[in-house]
This record gives sequence, structure tokens and C-alpha cells, in this order.
Amino acid sequence: MKNQLLEKISSRSLRVAIIGLGYVGLPLAVTFAEAGFQVTGIDVDQKKVDLANEGQSYISDIESDNLQRLVAAGTLKFTTDFGALDEVDAISICVPTPLRKTREPDVSYIISATQQVRTHLHEGQLIILESTTYPGTTDEVLLPELENSGLKVGEDFFLAFSPERIDPGNPKFGTKNTPKVVGGITPSCTELAQAYYRAAIEQIVPVTSARVAEMTKLLENTFRAVNIGLVNEIAIMCEKLNINVWEVIDAAATKPFGFMRFQPGPGLGGHCIPVDPHYLSWKLKTLDYNARFIELAAEINSSMPHYVVNKVMSALNEQRRSLNGATVLVLGIAYKRNVSDVRESPALDIIQELISHKAVVLYNDNYVPSLALQGRTLHSQLVSSGLMQAADCIVLVTDHDYYDVASIVEESRSIVDTRNMTRGFQDAKIFRL
Repeated sequence: MKNQLLEKISSRSLRVAIIGLGYVGLPLAVTFAEAGFQVTGIDVDQKKVDLANEGQSYISDIESDNLQRLVAAGTLKFTTDFGALDEVDAISICVPTPLRKTREPDVSYIISATQQVRTHLHEGQLIILESTTYPGTTDEVLLPELENSGLKVGEDFFLAFSPERIDPGNPKFGTKNTPKVVGGITPSCTELAQAYYRAAIEQIVPVTSARVAEMTKLLENTFRAVNIGLVNEIAIMCEKLNINVWEVIDAAATKPFGFMRFQPGPGLGGHCIPVDPHYLSWKLKTLDYNARFIELAAEINSSMPHYVVNKVMSALNEQRRSLNGATVLVLGIAYKRNVSDVRESPALDIIQELISHKAVVLYNDNYVPSLALQGRTLHSQLVSSGLMQAADCIVLVTDHDYYDVASIVEESRSIVDTRNMTRGFQDAKIFRL
């Protein structure tokens, strides 16, 4: 079986299926199609499937022209029918892995996808999980379900984990040129997963097991979450000490060794950094261990939106204004610059708290035309002199490139800057994080 799959990979006759067509799955499908494979994308969302089949990209990192070309060539197709798995040789699972309200992992999407794979599992298939999850998921959740088919891993079918490393909006690193970590249930599984990804991705990093690969992803994002938590707390400390935290960071960053620059901000956003460390923390609690760094960093990072709202109150106090009834203009809703992704965006928490204090909240984000929040729909406003002058306070939350900072400083009554966008401007109406 293994040699047959290796031959199919080498000859580009391997038929590929990608389950889940979000920020991870669609770019992966495009990458394999561009590498010469026949690819079927599967998703339960009919709207995504219809758009993709029409060659219309809903992911900022994928150009519609490129998608149209691949669809027209017949290299790439999309469906909601899991029956397509009967005809494929390799399956990558790229489904969401959110947290429950209790901060416990929700692996229901993984379980559902695995059940579909088991229904259509046949000899000679390679299955790879890419969804971020806790260490042990591949061999504790996927493996038993798939072996219930009567087939044996490492002989009849092959199973591995390879964490996604998607950074939306990154102009330098995408799916093809970001190193890919792979770890299989057996050595044969790892070998096949390496060959599979090497056919489409530039650099492959094999590890000894699926658990190591799962833990690698969690270390990457926990590292960032903890260090962002540290620098956020440093920002709070600097305010109490009447020190400019941005100047401190700039000075520390001149050290050529032993220091890595992290930036404070209004809170964590995106699917990975605010979520993934909790998978590790939850897993360790089942082993009677408290992941203290993770818990503390989460506490600090989750408090930052409230800290920003307090800054808004301070800015309004300087005008002898109450937050109740004040007009607050939030600039930037996406969790990072130049993307449309609002998952876990701190802007959402900031807006919700402002509204709870009875502020009149307006927002602009050219990447996010509308926003459903607290049972209402808000719409992005065109940034104009009139809009900025009408706002009692402007909150700079996301540092999109299109913002004219000089104009914002000139037209505003007061500014709360969470991203150091007003760097170089000296004005008493600017309140920096």
C-alpha cells in the first residue's frame, strides 16, 4: 500500500480531498492543485462551495483569478457531498476547533469529519489532520474511529498530524513556503505524509509522532500568547510609572541577542493565539497539572479590551465628557492589519463594553463592511473630516495601512491609540496604550 501511494504522489496521480474550506483548507486546496494534483474541496457550507466553484475567493490570501483558472482547468472542484471521499487517495482535515464557553476544547467538527472519513475509508488512503488541537487527539480520537472500519493503521491506511501555519495577510509566507511539520502514527505514516506534502510545499519537518506535531503547534502559539501577555503587563506597569512603553520596547529591541520584540495591544485576536493555549491548559488539567503561565497570560490578555475602554473614559474626562452618550469612533475591527478576519477580535469586546456604557459607537473598517453584534447590525462608516470631528473620541484598534494618521490626529478631539500608530506625534489629546 505504501509503495503504491508513493508512486501516485510521485506521478501526480494521487487524488486529494480537503475537508474544510476556511482560512486553512482553501489555500491548501489551491496549493495542491497548483502542484498538479486533482483536488476536491469539501465543506458543509453550501455558500462557500458555490462561491469556490464559481471561482470567487472569499479568503483574502487567495486571488479569484487564480481560483477561476484552476476550476476552469478541472484541477480543482468543490462539493458538500462526502461521497467524494470514495474516489480519493489522500484526505486533509482542516475543520474549525473552537473553544466552548467553559474554555474546553470543542472537537465536534473533528469527530464529525472523522466519522465521514470512516464511512468512506478504503485501503490505501492517507488521512492527515491539520486542525489545531490538544496532544493526543490524532491517536485518541481519530485512530480508534478509523480502525473501527476493520482496517489497520500503517498497513491498510495511514494517519498523521500536520499543524496548519496560516498567517492571514502575510505577504512573505503562505502555504507553499512555510515549513510543514508532520508526525505520523507509525513510521510509514510519517514517511507518506512527508512525501505528500513535499510534492506541494517547499520544506518538510518530520517529527517522531503525531503527539509531537500537535504539541509543536501549541508551543508556537503559547509562546506568542505568553510573551504578548508579558508585554501587555509591561505596558500597564509603564503607565503607572509614567514611562512610555513604546520607547522602552524600541530601546530593548536594539539588543542583538537574547531579546525578541513583542508589541502590546488591545487584546488577542484570530483563531490561534487566543484559543490554542487553552487546548494545552485543558489537557494538562486532565493530568492534574495547572499550566500557570498560560492561565496568567490569558488573564492579562483578556483584560486588555477593558483597559482600552478605561483609556477612553480618561480621554473623555479631559473633555469633561461622560462615556454615557459620547460618540466613539472605532477605527479597525479586524484582529490584524489589512485582513477581514474578525475572529476573536478585541475590537468586538471593546465595542460591546462601550455600548454597555451607553456610548454611541461608530466604526470604520474597509475590510469589514458590516458587523452583527449584540442583536444589532453595525455598518462601516466612510472616514471623513466630518465623521472624525463629530466623534468625542477616536479609538485606533487595528492599524490598517489605509488610515491617514496625520489627518486623524488633526481632525480628532481625542485619540486612544492601541497600536502606536501616532508614533512621532506629540499632542495632549493622544492617549497611548
